[in-house]
Amino acid sequence: MWLNSGVPAPDVAERAGHGVDVLLKVYAKCIDGQREIANQRIESALIA
Repeated sequence: MWLNSGVPAPDVAERAGHGVDVLLKVYAKCIDGQREIANQRIESALIA
């Protein structure tokens, strides 16, 4: 839920008591609906 809400992975990992590597290994499959947001951020960065 936190990852899907846009909370950065390092913050979620710290609050959950995990390292980022463990967090993403375990919970990456739960991240949903972020592709369009990621595409917009990448496009914005390339334009800037």
